[in-house]
Amino acid sequence: MHVSVLLEECIKYLNLNDKSIIVDCTLGYGGHSSAILKNISNGHLYSFDQDSEAIKYSSKRLSEISGNYTIINSNFVNLKKELNKLNVNEVDGILYDLGVSSPQLDEGDRGFSFHKDAKLDMRMNQNQELTAYKVINEYSYENLVRVLREYGEEKYASSIVMGIINSRPINTTLELVEVIKNNVPEKYRRDKHPARKTFQAIRIEVNNELNVFEDSLKQALDLIKVGGRVCVITFHSLEDKICKEVFRSVSSIDDSLKKLPVIPNHLMPKYKVVKVVEPSKEELDNNNRARSAKLRVIERIG
Repeated sequence: MHVSVLLEECIKYLNLNDKSIIVDCTLGYGGHSSAILKNISNGHLYSFDQDSEAIKYSSKRLSEISGNYTIINSNFVNLKKELNKLNVNEVDGILYDLGVSSPQLDEGDRGFSFHKDAKLDMRMNQNQELTAYKVINEYSYENLVRVLREYGEEKYASSIVMGIINSRPINTTLELVEVIKNNVPEKYRRDKHPARKTFQAIRIEVNNELNVFEDSLKQALDLIKVGGRVCVITFHSLEDKICKEVFRSVSSIDDSLKKLPVIPNHLMPKYKVVKVVEPSKEELDNNNRARSAKLRVIERIG
């Protein structure tokens, strides 16, 4: 069963009231969305997801709470466009939970897990063409090394990719795991699962996760009302770095203005960073998936 990470903290920092208009950019299996819906009895929740299985499951779950929700079957990179279609131009809160949901990992046939044998897939949107199979079997040596280094921060990228190229075609997740194990040092295999970083990198590449997230986050900041907040849960340093940088860029005073005796109001930042929250020890004990999570919160103040 999927346990939502930092759930109570999200509810707290979204500053919900019964009339809040909230967007959950990552519906998944409805953990955060359900909790939000219970707190906005006269408001409305808009939830995005492109995974048809997640949407089917969550529709049923949310309908048992109230009818004040709309599920949008789209990637959150289309945040503004999809909300504008519904005549929604500003909202009180927006949430991102950037973790892969447990059911996606647990369903062997989706190919996200390095513990279960499945076809190399890893698509969040099952209708798109690019799959993990194509990345592994069709990318050039240089391109595949770039993916593993940039998105997985994998120090043995070169030797892993040489192993992949010499073993093509690779059809399943466990075939890929075997290739990775055979192309990293013995000590690396003992420390942590040696396929972890490669699988992360390929998943990010298949779903274009980092570019999509940055684009969407900038849209989210535009959509928030004064007093409204954006909450982002990240799970690895690359996402967190993007979030931190985007938040910093809109909440800090331009260096060239710092020497002025008085900074005109219209040049002051329109946002302030509220909080960076990490999971409590209790949550870490109860939910292994929370271990690398971090929640960043920003509020519109002007």
